[in-house]
Amino acid sequence: MNQKIIDVKGVAKSSAPISNVIQAGNFIYTAGQIPVDLKTGIPVKGTIEEKAKKTLENLKLVLEAAGAKLVDVVKITVFVSNLDYVSIFNEIYKTYFPIQFPVRSCVQVSRLAYGVEFEVEAVAYMGKE
Repeated sequence: MNQKIIDVKGVAKSSAPISNVIQAGNFIYTAGQIPVDLKTGIPVKGTIEEKAKKTLENLKLVLEAAGAKLVDVVKITVFVSNLDYVSIFNEIYKTYFPIQFPVRSCVQVSRLAYGVEFEVEAVAYMGKE
């Protein structure tokens, strides 16, 4: 299977040994996206709602760099620092996936990079019907 690392234009390079997006065959895999300014890598300030929205906006951006759309997403994993944030996250999430929800796992973790509240990774399928 061919694998291709996707270059996401305008995104700060991580100091961690990771790729933001990889295409493997008809699948797109994203690294975990967090509520940061992708140009600077600095966490955004604001409400939990704003941070949830920024996380999903970042996910959307890296998917689009690979030619995928949110509608192509088949699996999402959400990492959250506090399960009390899940109901807020769900309200924002429904605006990004209004038609069909991908399969999803959501887990509380003790800590996320930079002390952020959310991290979201996705798998999208770009095959032909």
